[in-house]
Parts: sequence; structure tokens; C-alpha cells
Amino acid sequence: MNTPEQSQLGKSSAYVDTYDAGLLFPLPRAAKRAEIGVGSTAPFFGADLWTGYELSWLNLRGKPQVALAQFTIPCETPQLIESKSFKLYLNSFNNTRLADAGEVKARLRADLSEALWRGQAPGASMGLNLVLQEQFDAQAVHELDGQLLDRLDVECTHYTPAPELLRADHDAPPVSETLVSHLLKSNCLVTGQPDWGSVQIRYSGAQIDQAGLLQYIVSFRNHNEFHEQCVERIFMDLWTRCRPLKLAVYARYTRRGGLDINPFRTSHPGALPPNVRSARQ
Repeated sequence: MNTPEQSQLGKSSAYVDTYDAGLLFPLPRAAKRAEIGVGSTAPFFGADLWTGYELSWLNLRGKPQVALAQFTIPCETPQLIESKSFKLYLNSFNNTRLADAGEVKARLRADLSEALWRGQAPGASMGLNLVLQEQFDAQAVHELDGQLLDRLDVECTHYTPAPELLRADHDAPPVSETLVSHLLKSNCLVTGQPDWGSVQIRYSGAQIDQAGLLQYIVSFRNHNEFHEQCVERIFMDLWTRCRPLKLAVYARYTRRGGLDINPFRTSHPGALPPNVRSARQ
């Protein structure tokens, strides 16, 4: 079983520029989920929405091609892909001759599906879309919708996750709200490098105290954990502390190494949010 310490994170890496699926480094989700009280059946659905901004290959005449790649990785997969290995893998296409974008997609889909489901029969399928050059101008930039928590003038004293800051008024009538903050920051689990993000919390149920919620989001500032794990921790803390009837947590992190990761977790199945980048991405 792979561990984060065995990955290429924080190590000097040779950049392989010919196709090599073996560069992908899957990591099991189960151990970090066990830390936050998630058993064999998770109380959430969702996916990790990745965008690769640095995808390139050669056509059969040796001419470089470029595209954006959008990946939708179901949270049901037993593995996640460590992001530096993902970057190294995508770079391995750089000097590889391929017939067309269709062949690129086929290789991406096959390699990633194998890594994500390694050791298990494949379940939910991975989504994949290539945005070609002629489609670049149609790509939108949009901030997360919702009431901005950052407007609140709060004192912040916690910089590691403090779920005790979360509270909800169960004596008042239930509400439905969408709340947003751009003050989410955590650090890479292995290297400690900063990860910057925005988070959207959509819920129905007892009204969550907004000041405490903002202080809780800020409390991730010195926390070391991967993007997907932070979002699941936020979901579970809200789910257990505030006991909403419905809950969805969506974070968009700024890119690193040409990749951004945007995890979405929801208590009820439904449509995924559109993978539209924000200004900081």
C-alpha cells in the first residue's frame, strides 16, 4: 500500500517527456477517512474535479498540440492520485506522438481508471473532457455563489482545525443558506507548502453561526492535509456538529504545477457543480 512519504512530493524529480503510465502514484483514501469517523460507507457523495492546464503531445508529424484537461474523479474510488505524480504523468505526454486527441483521451482514461480502482473491480466511471485550442476563448471565470463570510469582522486565534467553533441554533426555524469564504488555506501533507482555496457551504437545517463558521475555516491555516481530505474533514465536522438536514461542501484550490483540485462532497446525490475556474485559479 502506498503512503504519502513514498511519493515524489518534496523530492527532486526527473521530468520524463515520453509516455509513462507508471508515474501515477495512487494513495488509499481509507486511512484519512478513518481519522474523521468515516467507515466503510461514507455519509457523502461527490467527486474531485481536476483541471490540467499543461497538457501537450505531438501529432504524428511531430507538431506539438495543446489542450486543457478536465477530470471528474468520483469520491467512491478507493484511491486518490497524488498531485505531483499526476503532473509528472501528464508531462510524459510532451514528446509522445499520438494520432489525435481521441487517443490522448483513451490513454488518460485507461491509466487513471486503473490507478484509481487499483486492487478493486472498477465502479463509478471517471469523467474526462479535453478543451482544445479553438475552445479556449469560451472558458469562463466565475466566483463561487453565496453570501460572503469574509465580510464579518471576527477575531481569529485558532490555526489548526477547531470543530468546537461550529454551532447551530436548533431552537429556531430551519433555513437554507449558501455561504462562501475565500480565506481557506491549508498545507501539503508532506511538504508543508501552502494550498490556497475558496470554499462554498450549502446547507438546509438549523442555522449555522456564521462567525464561528468563518473562524473554523480560518483554523485550517496551519493544517497539513491533502485538498480532498480537508474538504471531507470540513463536511464531517459540519455534519456531526451542526446536524444539518442537507449539506454540500465545495472547495476550489489554486493550481500548483499546472493542476487545480476542486473537491465536492454532498449528503444527497445530485448534479455536480460546473467545473468553472475562479479568478485566483
